[in-house]
Amino acid sequence: MRVVIAGGHGQIATRLEKLLAARGDSAVGIIRAPEQAQDLRALGADPVVCDLESAPVDELASHLDGADAVVFTAGAGPGSGAARKETVDRGAAVLFADAAERAAVRRYLMISAMGADLKPPPGTDSVFATYLRAKGAADADLASRASLDWTILRPGRLTNEPGTGLVRLAGRTGPGEVPRDDVAAVLLALLDTPASGMTLELVAGDTLVDQAVRAVASL
Repeated sequence: MRVVIAGGHGQIATRLEKLLAARGDSAVGIIRAPEQAQDLRALGADPVVCDLESAPVDELASHLDGADAVVFTAGAGPGSGAARKETVDRGAAVLFADAAERAAVRRYLMISAMGADLKPPPGTDSVFATYLRAKGAADADLASRASLDWTILRPGRLTNEPGTGLVRLAGRTGPGEVPRDDVAAVLLALLDTPASGMTLELVAGDTLVDQAVRAVASL
């Protein structure tokens, strides 16, 4: 399987790349900074330098050619302002979906955010509210595309604790935490057992990852 990952140097992406490489799949990480390339090679992934905020759709589609699936894990990051929430968390996700359609890659996994489909509550930090709205808009755009077999994954609060392999995965889980290790493991399982056309929340739980994914895929 050849999987192209947007935001290829991110914490979830690098974990997924390592999992893919370990089982003999081809992981391609799209990065903006050339100096990140060696980190990806050390994980067994192939780096591709491409700026998702400025690349033409045809250029990006050329990097997706021959892929079996794409995964969007890119994000502007916690230190960025509202403008980059729009250009990365929304704009780059839409561009990546455009490129997937252009390259005829049907399987598209999206890392979103819990609460992206809800109105931010009063008192929410303005930049974080913009982030949630941008994620929600990107999710809505993806869900409108009949040409893609999409799954939107909304993890709870991310941690760097070691993964347990035990999760709760459902349309609604309620708030909670989840290790990035387990998010990557769920993405890997979704690549193998597609739950297409579904938006899923993910937190730590008591169900093995593969069992949790098979359960939602059978709904």
